[in-house]
Amino acid sequence: MTPDTFIALWKGKPLTERQGAQQYFNDLCDLLGVDKPRDPDNYCFERGAKKAAGGQGWADVWKRGYFGWENKKPGLDLDKAYKQLTDYAGHLDNPPLLVVCDRERIIIHTAFTGYPDEPREIRLDDLHDQDQRQILRWVFTDPEKLRPEKSSAAITEEAAREFSAIAERMRARGIEHQRVAHFLVQCLFAMFAEDETLLPGKVFTSLLDHWRAAPEKAAKSIAELFRSMQKRGGGAYGHYDIAWFNGGLFKVIDVPELTGEDIADLHAAALRDWRAIDPTIFGTLFERGLDKEQRVPIGAHYTDTATIRKLIDPLITEPLSAEWAEVKARIAKNPTGRAAKTHYNRFMLRLAEFRILDPACGSGNFLYLSLAALRDIEKRAHVESVELGFPEQMDLATGTQNVLGLEINGFAAELARVTVWIGDIQWCRRNGYRHATNPILRPLTGIVHQDALLTADGAEVEWPKADVIVGNPPFLGGSKKRGALGDDTFEALERRYKGRVPAGADLVCYWFEKARAQIEAGQLQAAGLVATNSIRGGANRKVLERICDSGAIFEAWSDEPWVNEGAAVRVSLVAFGHAGDRTGAKLDGQPVAAIHADLTGQVADTAMVNLTQAQPLSENVGVSFQGSQKIGAFDIPGELARRWLPLPNPHEQPNSQVLKPSWNGLDVTRRPRDGWIIDFGTRMSEDDAALYEAPFGYVVEHVKPERSRNPREAYRRYWWRHGEPRIAMRAALEGLPRYLVTSEVAKHRTFVWLKSAILPDKRLIVIARADDTTFGILHSRFHELWSLRLGATLEDRPCYRPSTCFETFPFPDGLTPADTKHGTETLDSGPIVPVVAPEVADHARAIAEAAHRLNTLRENWLNPPEWIERIPEVVPGYPDRIIAKPGHEGDLKKRTLTNLYNHPPAWLTNAHRALDAAVARAYGWEDYTPDLPDDAILQRLLALNLQRASS
Repeated sequence: MTPDTFIALWKGKPLTERQGAQQYFNDLCDLLGVDKPRDPDNYCFERGAKKAAGGQGWADVWKRGYFGWENKKPGLDLDKAYKQLTDYAGHLDNPPLLVVCDRERIIIHTAFTGYPDEPREIRLDDLHDQDQRQILRWVFTDPEKLRPEKSSAAITEEAAREFSAIAERMRARGIEHQRVAHFLVQCLFAMFAEDETLLPGKVFTSLLDHWRAAPEKAAKSIAELFRSMQKRGGGAYGHYDIAWFNGGLFKVIDVPELTGEDIADLHAAALRDWRAIDPTIFGTLFERGLDKEQRVPIGAHYTDTATIRKLIDPLITEPLSAEWAEVKARIAKNPTGRAAKTHYNRFMLRLAEFRILDPACGSGNFLYLSLAALRDIEKRAHVESVELGFPEQMDLATGTQNVLGLEINGFAAELARVTVWIGDIQWCRRNGYRHATNPILRPLTGIVHQDALLTADGAEVEWPKADVIVGNPPFLGGSKKRGALGDDTFEALERRYKGRVPAGADLVCYWFEKARAQIEAGQLQAAGLVATNSIRGGANRKVLERICDSGAIFEAWSDEPWVNEGAAVRVSLVAFGHAGDRTGAKLDGQPVAAIHADLTGQVADTAMVNLTQAQPLSENVGVSFQGSQKIGAFDIPGELARRWLPLPNPHEQPNSQVLKPSWNGLDVTRRPRDGWIIDFGTRMSEDDAALYEAPFGYVVEHVKPERSRNPREAYRRYWWRHGEPRIAMRAALEGLPRYLVTSEVAKHRTFVWLKSAILPDKRLIVIARADDTTFGILHSRFHELWSLRLGATLEDRPCYRPSTCFETFPFPDGLTPADTKHGTETLDSGPIVPVVAPEVADHARAIAEAAHRLNTLRENWLNPPEWIERIPEVVPGYPDRIIAKPGHEGDLKKRTLTNLYNHPPAWLTNAHRALDAAVARAYGWEDYTPDLPDDAILQRLLALNLQRASS
């Protein structure tokens, strides 16, 4: 069929929709030279099911993976036809193209996930054009050719960069940054509003174009337009009628001084299609660009919506979908009866009154996605109720009133409101619903600029009542809270939440505890919050234990990738509520019988190892410590230390008394870096420290300025000493020739020996024992399993904590830390064995010998004699320096514990198995083999822990 024949055949043809639709489509296929619909499973007419009210549903034509197509007779509303397709897109496997047609026009809507809709309209006479026919042919053969060039995320990122450049230039002229940010947010919303035809005639773009050479007049005109948008009932601008926007965005109109360059850049930005802006990332990117306090590049990654929905789905989508399924089943029994309408109206009222609170809402992405999820439920109810015979609904019960937020940053709170407004308008337009009018922007008074934890007078903030909480509270480690919050806020938090949140817990834990309390008080049904994955261990886990004691965790993702302020981190997603409210629980996407406070769980009908029951053991106390925390630049390179060591001092004491080799976590997992540290101990006065001239002078220059600004009074007063010198650790190490350390954060849990002259950094966990038996027990499979389950994680690396990993671990009977503190003996073969009771002495020796062999083999691999030279240190008793022989520098650099355990050779595996066997015999586990399941081992250790804790 030729274009002329097709156009002549169908121009002005007076057939009804049903009479003409299929013949028109078949003729179009002949024109384009494509297959006609003949496959009921993949490409067919009338895809769908009959509605109870009569007529067909879903689509007039459907091709799987290509399009859904709705035909109407000429003159009918194609926007309504498009809404019908969007209503049923899910039933059509979400095709990438949605096409509506009235035989005079064909409109192709793009529906690629993450991309804006770029509709193309082809009129009947356009089919003379070969290019237009090719576009239609791609609908049938290659939809990818019609995918928009840029994703919504890319368009949003480019727009944010443009606005960031304008903001930076305006701030450079001395305009206050909040004033700049507020004005630019108003501008970007005006651009969005005119592209959505909420503002008429491209009025904002025309204004900027007209006055680009007169910036003062442009500023006045912008202010006039904004005042018209703010005016109740609507205003006028020139010959245009302006709708009433209100909502608070235009309450304050304060246009700063503008330049010609500002106007030109704003005009260039206005030429974009702002309908394509992505509300899921809009607020995050514009906050980075417009708020001078943000230090994250706009191009830095952001968390994908699929990860956020791992909380929104179990809190909002799944329970409300289940409620609707029950209501729908009741309605289906008698769709025309009075009870059916009552059930339906009650469910709509339930949705209208459903409240979602984000008590750390940032720039609003959680709130927008939550509102979108709620509206998707309402749309589903509308669509399925029509199938049951109810009239079509065009008005929505849900809206911006459904979301509540608390945010400490005023600009972020404003952006959150704009995110919700823009996202809400987009959702309505995309799904064919009427958005709000008079005003267009309903006041979002539920999003409040305030602290979520403390009032101005230090009292605890009362959160508003809500159905669910979702959110991503700030990530701030427990050790950093005082420095970041200041003494007053830190101490107020400690007072108000004493007994509820441990002093050393991360800041995010306060949100978990407050949500738990809201649930317990009946002010909340459920909550879903994001925390770094360290929530599973240490002091942080106490808040999850309280949640499990008073309720239940019903869904959790224990270790997920996340983006926080542009940086990749690892997080846990935790959803919790009243115990018994949900049937079953899911951990990392899998059904489990229950979820414990350490975010572990077991499949139903299996033995459950709940290690959160483990208790600290008195025999382990006072042995494990975190290394010295400097709080200042006390570190120096070895080269500088060796220059200072021979220097004289006025009191005739050597600098070796205050200069020590220093090791941190990387020295253990990689190669020693030859680091030293200035250490004036725990009691030395400032006058005495000054007698060590060179080290003291260095500290005056490099440490004192920083410490003098520290918010903690003790750090400022004793600025020449380490901030946390670990007095108890030093006392425990006194008199030991060596001690054990493990890196606090490491891919593999390995222990190494350090000489007593070395000062351990805070990133090392110290075990104050010198015997090989303790070394062997700690390096056994049993302690490794225990520490992995009871420790926390940083990103994807396990963390070792003295309180949870060491103090709870049940050593074999007679070989506990309390049993190994009375002295040691050195065997002829080299191992150091503790003096213990006769009945366990053989076990102590066997473990020591296996551990000593493991360590010897490891040291020979790390430092092959053929590749290294040992240089005695200038201070007697200090460890030798190990350097590579010429030609072996690259070889030696690769010899690290991490690399060794990444791909363990057979000799290492064998050495560990021999050690495990010796430790198992000490436990009395004669049935032990390497095949014994991990959970069986942990069950035995937990039983031993609980037995000792109760005795």
